[in-house]
Amino acid sequence: MSTPQKATLTFLGAAGTVTGSKYLMTLDDRRILLDAGVFQGDWHARNRDRFPIDPASLSDVLLTHAHTDHVGYLPALVRHGFRGPIWATEASIRLAEIVLRDSGRLQEQAAANAERNGHPKQDPLYDSDDVENTLPLFRAVEWDTNVDIDGIWARWTRSAHILGSASIHVEFGDRSVLFSGDLGRHQHPILKDRETPPGADIVLIESTYGDREHPDPDLPHEDFADTIRRTVDRGGIVVVPAFAIDRTETVLHALVQMRRAGRIPEVPVVVDGPMSLRGLEVYTDESLGELREDITVADFTDLDLTLARTSRDSKELNGRKEPMIIISSSGMAEGGRVLYHLQRLLPDQRNSVVLTGFQAEGTRGRELEEGARQVKINGRYVKVRAEIVRDREFSVHGDASDLMDWLKDLDKEAEEVFVTHGEPEVAKLFAERITDELGWVAVAPKYGEVISLLDDDWDPQDLDPDAPEPQAHSTEPRI
Repeated sequence: MSTPQKATLTFLGAAGTVTGSKYLMTLDDRRILLDAGVFQGDWHARNRDRFPIDPASLSDVLLTHAHTDHVGYLPALVRHGFRGPIWATEASIRLAEIVLRDSGRLQEQAAANAERNGHPKQDPLYDSDDVENTLPLFRAVEWDTNVDIDGIWARWTRSAHILGSASIHVEFGDRSVLFSGDLGRHQHPILKDRETPPGADIVLIESTYGDREHPDPDLPHEDFADTIRRTVDRGGIVVVPAFAIDRTETVLHALVQMRRAGRIPEVPVVVDGPMSLRGLEVYTDESLGELREDITVADFTDLDLTLARTSRDSKELNGRKEPMIIISSSGMAEGGRVLYHLQRLLPDQRNSVVLTGFQAEGTRGRELEEGARQVKINGRYVKVRAEIVRDREFSVHGDASDLMDWLKDLDKEAEEVFVTHGEPEVAKLFAERITDELGWVAVAPKYGEVISLLDDDWDPQDLDPDAPEPQAHSTEPRI
């Protein structure tokens, strides 16, 4: 397409928060959404806000990867009229199918549980039918190939965050914008290394860990190993809340490595949850060609491993009292089978909970990390007597230096950098670091802020930083 007369970007998520990634790109009359994630933690109520435009008016959705905070809103768009193509890598599509089907069931359960616990009746954000209507819309893209999407060019480059994750470079006429997506570290423990996309006029970069550096210990995951040894010695159970996608696989890989080195005892390991197990099947599918060359299936399974596929399998764990390790989603303890394990095991001081990733504000995981003495689970408050440990080595988000290196490796200086997907103070600090070290214009945008993607002929109203939060047209449905 020729360069549009008007090109704007609206931050509908991952601005002022680390969740809910959604960026609306308007090119003249065309509307394209980059990522479609749900909000988590303190922002979760915003998932019920009306979308600022009619979802049916979106021409396309481009996805960076399959985590819920990047894809979990898709069925809500479809529920209210979106029928365009959803572009993503093959691995992301495989994982998104798992994530969305699980999310649809959880939405239905949450609505039922809320009514059962005395809250007003409320329809789910979407249901399983909406998910099934979403899946046929996916379109697979190849790595590092310019894809013609009705006149714009889009290119997906490995970001090494999770299987299939990408940065997306979008070119329209003589202008371009680059979305980092979630960026991994220089080397992922099981995936192929990240690669550098083409630079762009406008760059969006995540900042989850934009204010810190990851540890680089001599002995990997020693806090985790030590927790396992001590918990087993006192006859307890280790619960590991872990995202079903990528984190379960990296936890299993670390446990295999620790067991082979004799650093932990030969204790039963249970992966509890069909979503985690289906994710593991995708990760170990050699036809995708996404794993490092030195990784094999045994690197995830060389343990006394039990796979709890059904709810009956999960319930039977309640009768087992011997020391074991239970890996179950969700990673921030916001839903899924892990809640039932926490409800049962948190009150016993013999047990341990190992947190393996970032815990967003307002989540149960964050409460546990910050030393809560009780947490609310399934309508009841549960005492916290179990030991709570945070293993900070599992993060596959790049730290501040990783993020800076990604920017420095781009082949052109950006006119503007927008720092997203971070807690407000973190995003602000990282934006300041970009300006200090690179001399580039760097801003942490506000939720609902609109910016111009052009270098001239812009409307000052589009750039108003105090513009109100996006509101839907009064005739559009609330979703």
